Amino acid sequence: MILAFAFSGYSAVTHADTILHAFNWKYADVKTNATEIAQAGYKKVLISPAMKSSGSEWWARYQPQDLRTIDSPLGNKQDLQTMIDALKAVGVDVYADVVLNHMANESWKRSDLNYPGVEVLSDYANRSDYYASQTLYGNLEHGLFSENDFHPAGCISDWNNPGDVQYWRLCGGDGDTGLPDLDPNDWVVSQQRLYLNALKTMGVKGFRIDAVKHMSQYQIDQIFTADITSGMHVFGEVITSGGKGDGGYEAFLAPYLNNTNHAAYDFPLFATIRSAFSMNGGLNQLHDPKAYGQALDDSRAITFTITHDIPTNDGFRYQIMDPQDEQLAYAYILGKDGGTPLVYSDDLPDSEDKDNGRWGQVWDSTLMKSMLSFHNAMQGKPMTVLYSDQCSLLFKRGKEGIVGINKCGEARTITVDTYQFEFNWYVEYHDVLSDAKETITTRYHAFALPPRSASMFKR
Repeated sequence: MILAFAFSGYSAVTHADTILHAFNWKYADVKTNATEIAQAGYKKVLISPAMKSSGSEWWARYQPQDLRTIDSPLGNKQDLQTMIDALKAVGVDVYADVVLNHMANESWKRSDLNYPGVEVLSDYANRSDYYASQTLYGNLEHGLFSENDFHPAGCISDWNNPGDVQYWRLCGGDGDTGLPDLDPNDWVVSQQRLYLNALKTMGVKGFRIDAVKHMSQYQIDQIFTADITSGMHVFGEVITSGGKGDGGYEAFLAPYLNNTNHAAYDFPLFATIRSAFSMNGGLNQLHDPKAYGQALDDSRAITFTITHDIPTNDGFRYQIMDPQDEQLAYAYILGKDGGTPLVYSDDLPDSEDKDNGRWGQVWDSTLMKSMLSFHNAMQGKPMTVLYSDQCSLLFKRGKEGIVGINKCGEARTITVDTYQFEFNWYVEYHDVLSDAKETITTRYHAFALPPRSASMFKR
């Protein structure tokens, strides 16, 4: 099959440095790996929530006890500052995951809604010198929130109703009373702003807003004022099953994007990727998904192949991709133009790791570093899709790069007319993922795509 292509119609260039999601990494471990993180090609690291929390489980990091101090199994304020400084020294920014919708569910040990509670306040008093060094803001001699700062108890019953989802509690099964849902009154909002500004002062450059789907637009607007968002990369987690036409997208993600200037996880594109790599899907679904409302705008998309919720929550594990397909999907999001790619790496206790460390070292693998080198080299180069069908996707990045993906089990050959992007008809492209090369010597050139593989060719 012979195809011609031209330089018309591509979108404005979007510069998007890759985020390493160091999920559940201790801050000291991030610091230790600072040089390796930078050398691998990452420019940003997203860390797990920095606040007062207890319990060794990963989900305990998402159950705040106090926003005024940083002290958890991942580290304290001093660990965080040392980590930020170490990453800054090698040119890497720190993004913080922030939990503002709720506080910790401690109904198993107490009936009140006073946070951080008598037990923690007593610990503050007994170890006042230690906590003086871990305080972000405020006076730890007094409590932070009381029962007047929460919505009434009650679990979400209608997950399609924004009012229900944004007012009632996130609950588990078996009679769980849920995570106490904060009311965005003046006191609560003032404390959350102080918390975010304190993180900014420490050197944090971006915020991932956890469970933003469960926060009202009023709450979001009150917290994320211009002084807080200025100079920051802010993005929210709004889980949907697709893009335009999907109920979750229309009810939650579209309003969030329409009413803020934040970015968001590109769940519409993720759904498209999963469908494209499925048995009955085709890579032609990735030809231009944004044109059909199945991908977010380039400047507001956080692109990914997996998030921390997918392997750690039984209800989302069906979204885990085949390892080879996930690898090919990474080649797609790191090869294409647009969006901010996120690479997931976890450090879970053995008792919570259901996948035998599958994602622990993906971030530092030879293959991932090669993909990142291509991504970084292609910053600012426009993208044009050359060909797509059920098995294959071929696109170029300016004159400097070509990406080919073949998801099927047999080799593919795709012939293109090089006339409009090569003028001397003798140029070598080297695949950064293998030892292969493509030498263009004639107007019509056949690109060979091995089975179940991706190629990222650079001049």
